[in-house]
Amino acid sequence: MKTEPLTECYFYLLLCLYQAPNHGYGIMQETDRLSKGRVKIGSGTMYGAIGNMMKKGWIFEMQSMNPEDYRKRLYQITSLGKEVLEQERTRLKELVENSDIIMDGRDN
Repeated sequence: MKTEPLTECYFYLLLCLYQAPNHGYGIMQETDRLSKGRVKIGSGTMYGAIGNMMKKGWIFEMQSMNPEDYRKRLYQITSLGKEVLEQERTRLKELVENSDIIMDGRDN
């Protein structure tokens, strides 16, 4: 499977769903926390990305089992979504490793 590089929004969205389902606002908060405030995902961007990822089969919508959150839309990553995230992680590691080799002068 070959995919294009992920935007930061897509990367964080998948990353925030990797361990457990979450709702849109929770994903926005977790992205803010993980990026130490550097990445802010607005609601329009969030729900546009969610719609696109659902079409690609990377995530799906589910209903909360918590009666207090019954009306909230929860999203869960699929196995395909996990593959896409892992592929991006590998790509990013390669970028950093190659930049370390060149920039730290280890390419001798």
